[in-house]
Amino acid sequence: MLDIVVIGGGINGAGIAQAAQAAGYRTLLLERGEFGGQTSRNSSKLIHGGLRYLESGQIDLVRQSLRERQSLLKLAPSLVKPVKFYIPIYQHSRRGALTIAAGLSAYALLSELNPLGRFTTVARPKWPKLSGLKQSGLNRVFQYWDAQTDDKALTQAVINSAQSLGTRVLSQAEVLSIEHLADGCSLQYQHQGQRQQVRSQMIVNAAGPWVTELLSRVTPPLKPPPLSLVQGSHLVLDIAAPAGVFYIESIFDERVIFVMPWHGKTLVGTTETPIASIEQKGMTAAEQQYLLANYRHYFAANMSEQQLVEKVSGQFCGVRVLPAFDSQAFSQSRETLLHIKPSHPRLLSVYGGKLTTYKHTAQQTLQQLSMVLGPRQTIADVEQLILR
Repeated sequence: MLDIVVIGGGINGAGIAQAAQAAGYRTLLLERGEFGGQTSRNSSKLIHGGLRYLESGQIDLVRQSLRERQSLLKLAPSLVKPVKFYIPIYQHSRRGALTIAAGLSAYALLSELNPLGRFTTVARPKWPKLSGLKQSGLNRVFQYWDAQTDDKALTQAVINSAQSLGTRVLSQAEVLSIEHLADGCSLQYQHQGQRQQVRSQMIVNAAGPWVTELLSRVTPPLKPPPLSLVQGSHLVLDIAAPAGVFYIESIFDERVIFVMPWHGKTLVGTTETPIASIEQKGMTAAEQQYLLANYRHYFAANMSEQQLVEKVSGQFCGVRVLPAFDSQAFSQSRETLLHIKPSHPRLLSVYGGKLTTYKHTAQQTLQQLSMVLGPRQTIADVEQLILR
């Protein structure tokens, strides 16, 4: 019998499998598609503290994210790179210079005085060199630091690490059923046309936006907590990459969006659009118009709307799981929710989470698992494992 089966090969599932195997648990990781092929390849590609989360009072999340940012810069130097961020302040910006300076000061303190926590004001003579940023009405430009990554490559690196520790990993493995028993779970899955069955003491449901779909295959049946799905859409423009990541205020609402370099082109995102089901996933015409209008306002006023549309060379859309909400998705908590029902103590489900904090999510999950399974002989310390 296995100790743990992790279902879902995105960044959270990969991190949990790595942490579990490193802690000495016999672990199997199952992914029905390709590893890191869904939400974990459709993020904004940032390893960051989440400056905007300070607005909604998510101080602990920001602090933890900044610690994880520093950890990943050390553990994955070839995959996670520091990058300059710019925040332009205009005459009619909703967030004035004092507000932004206060936020950046708090960000620096939460960085625990790490050098990347420092921010500066960009001198006015340098503004015209900021990748064509709109100059009219510009009052101040702040520059600070965060980091950028290739999200799919990072996920694969974590899976490689888990596998090197002894985790068995299978892609294209579809879970058919899970039977919850008194001493564990019996799981059936299909791989390479063959139906397989395994027994495990614990199962971790890290299926991302499909987390509730997977629960429908569990017997005895169980009811998931109330959740919401929010999609984040991005556009890739065939326009030379900007000099850094621009953190700009939407001209339509209180949200902020990023304009950033990506493989020599310009990436613009993200939206936050509630959807009723994962089947509705996909960039809408309204989302494309929203992103293009913001980009045009700040960087391409000399281009017509049609000219800018013709610059779109790609798009992608990721879906995140959030607690059910009545207010705007922008202000909702990004904390990870770990859920075990008393009726099903051998099945743990992971809801939400951020790319940046996947290791923290993994450690929280491992704490829950170890309370049921007890400790094992540790194989490795994940905080010392270099990711390549």
